[in-house]
Amino acid sequence: MASAGAGAGACCVPARLVKPKHGRRPSRLARGLRWAAGGPGAISCVGRLDEKATPGEWTGPKVIDDTVVEPRGVMDFVEQARELVRCGGGGGGPPRWFSPLECGSRREGSPLLLFLPGVDGTGLGLVRHHQRLGKIFDIWCLHIPPMDRTPFEGLVGFVERTVNAHASHCPNKPIYLVGESLGACLALAVVARNPDVDIILVLANPATALCKSPFQPLFSFLEFIPEEHVDIPFYPSSISEGWSPHQILGALPDSITVTFLYISFLVDIIPRESLLWRLKMLRSAYSYTSSRLHSVKVQTLVLASGKDQLLPSREEAERLCDLLPNCRIRHFNDSGHNILLESGFDLVTVIKGSGFYRRSRRMDYVSDYLLPTPPEVEKVVEEYRWVNVTTDPVMLSTLSDGKIVRHLSGVPSEGPAILVGYHMLMGWELGPLVSTFMAERGILLRGVAHPFMFDRSSELLMPDSSSFDSMRLMGAVPVSAVNFYKLLSRRSFVLLYPGGAREALHRKGEEYKLFWPEQSEFIRMAARFGATIIPFGVVGEDDICQLVLDYDDLVKIPFYDALLERINQAAVRLRTDSPGEVGNQHLYLPGMLPKIPGRFYFLFGRPIETRGRKELRDKEKAHELYLHVKSEVESCIAYLKDKREKDPYRNLFPRLLYQATHGFLSKVPTFDL
Repeated sequence: MASAGAGAGACCVPARLVKPKHGRRPSRLARGLRWAAGGPGAISCVGRLDEKATPGEWTGPKVIDDTVVEPRGVMDFVEQARELVRCGGGGGGPPRWFSPLECGSRREGSPLLLFLPGVDGTGLGLVRHHQRLGKIFDIWCLHIPPMDRTPFEGLVGFVERTVNAHASHCPNKPIYLVGESLGACLALAVVARNPDVDIILVLANPATALCKSPFQPLFSFLEFIPEEHVDIPFYPSSISEGWSPHQILGALPDSITVTFLYISFLVDIIPRESLLWRLKMLRSAYSYTSSRLHSVKVQTLVLASGKDQLLPSREEAERLCDLLPNCRIRHFNDSGHNILLESGFDLVTVIKGSGFYRRSRRMDYVSDYLLPTPPEVEKVVEEYRWVNVTTDPVMLSTLSDGKIVRHLSGVPSEGPAILVGYHMLMGWELGPLVSTFMAERGILLRGVAHPFMFDRSSELLMPDSSSFDSMRLMGAVPVSAVNFYKLLSRRSFVLLYPGGAREALHRKGEEYKLFWPEQSEFIRMAARFGATIIPFGVVGEDDICQLVLDYDDLVKIPFYDALLERINQAAVRLRTDSPGEVGNQHLYLPGMLPKIPGRFYFLFGRPIETRGRKELRDKEKAHELYLHVKSEVESCIAYLKDKREKDPYRNLFPRLLYQATHGFLSKVPTFDL
C-alpha cells in the first residue's frame, strides 16, 4: 500500500483508491482499500450539445444534468471504513490523503476539496457524495489511522502544508475545506492561521460547541469502562426481544439510525485507547479553535442539524453566524449529528443552492453555474406546486403570423432569446413560468434577479435562510450588464423584468402597471447577439390575494419603519438615479389577504427578431423598438384581462367540479381563442 502525505515534508499528492478496469461494481476489497499513487481522472464538460436531437426538438445546450449516480448509504460507509481500517489504513502510520475511487472525470478547472473527518478519522464521511462531488471537485480525503497519536496542532500543520502547497501551485483557485465535527474545528484552525489563502469553508455540525454538549460528562466516564463493555449499550439486539437489528433500525428515523450505526462503528473498530485519545483531541480542538474564531473572515457555510443528539448544532450555527462576518447557515430540522451520511441530504445541491460553488477568485454566476439534476428540478417544482394546482395556469403563445395558440408552440426553440414581461406581485408567476418551460419545451429560463437575493444580509433578514436557494438552483443571476452579456453569448433563454422590484412590490391600485425605465436597457445588447425578444403578459394576482398594506402604509407603523430602513440599507439599491417612480426600488414584505384562488393567464407575444438588424445600433432606433416591446407587453395584459372575463373556469370551484367529473389529471379548458 503506497501512502501519500506521510511526514512533515511529504509531497501533497493523495493516494488513490483504484477503480477496476471492468464495468462491474468494484469488489469489497477494491472499494475498500487498494491504494496506489495516481493523479486526477479525465476531464468532462458539463453542458455539451445534444448530438442526437430529433427535428423540432431543442438542440441547444443541455438543461438537465442527467448523470446516473449509484446510490450510497450509511452501510456503505461502515463497510468501506471497516475494510480500510483492517486492511491497510488501521495501523499507526501518520495521517495521509486519499482520493476516492468513485471520483473519476470532473469539470474543467475544478477546485480542490479537502475533506476533514470527524472523530472516526476514516475520511469516508462523504461516501454518499463522492460521485457527484467528484464531477465538480478534485477531492482529497484525510485519513487518520486509529493508532495514530498526532496531536491536534500536528493535524493543523499537516493540512496547512497541503493548503499552502496547492495555493502556491494554483493561486487563482479557491480551496474548499469540508469538515464535520472535529474536522470543522480543524478547518477553522487552518483558516485562522492562513488568512490570505482563498479558502471556502463548509462545516457540518462543528464541535466548537463541545462545552455545551449534553454528553460531555460521559467522555470522562468512558475512561473507567473496561473495553469489553464499551459497546454493550449500542447493540440493537438489547433493545427488544424477537426483533432483528434490521427491523429495529428500519423502524427508527433516518437521523437516529445513522447516528446509531456510526457510534456502533466507532466502538467496534476503534480501540478504547484510541477512542479516548480522539475525545481528548476533540477537547483540545475546541479550546484551540475557540480562541481563534475572530481571525476567520472567509466564506463559510454552516450545516446545522435540528436533531443533533451530540451537539447543540442549531444554536452553535447562529453563534458562528454572529461571530464570522462572511458566514451563512443552512438548517436541516430533521437531521441528526451525522448529516453527511443521511439519505435525504445532498451536499452538492446545498453548495449549489447557497451560491458557494466557484472555480476562481471571483464568483462567475454564468460560467460557474451547474445544471440542475432531475431530483433538484423536482424539488423546485414541488415548492411551487401549490401555485400550479390552485391557479391552474393558462399558457398562450403567438405564432410568427400573429395567430394566438394554446401552450408554448409560438416560443422559438433556439436561443439566444429574451423573455420580457410584467412582474406580478411577489413574483407569483415565476414558479409556473419556469416549470412549464422546463416541462413542455425543455428550456431552462435564466432569470436576471435583484442582487438582494444573493446577499448575506437577505438571509439574515428572511425567516428561512434558504428562501432563494431554489432560484439559484434554476440559474438565476444577479442583474448586471456583464451577466446579461455572458448569458446571451451562451445562447441562453433570459427572463428579464425591466420593472424589477418596483413592479413586484408595487403599491395598492398599481396592479398590471409597468414601471419601466425611460431609456432602453436591453435592446442594443439583444441586437448584438441576434437574440429573439419575446414580450409577454401575465394576469391573476388580483384573483389570489388583496394587497392591504403596502410600503406607504408600513412606514407609518412604529418600529416596523426601522426594520424597513434596515432592509433597504443592507440591500443593494438599483436605479437610484432614475427619475420618477422607477427609482423607488424599496424592498418590503407587503400585507396581503388571501382570496379563493382564481387563475393565472400567460400570453407570449409574437417573437421579435433582432438578428441582422444593424439599424438597432442607433440609440433612437433601439429606443423605438424598446417602446414597441413595452406596448406589446401592455397589449398582452389587456388581452388577458378581457378574455379571462369569458373563462367559465376562472374560479377554483368550477375547476374542481370539472376535474371531479372528468378526472383530476384532466386539463381544465378555458376561454375560446
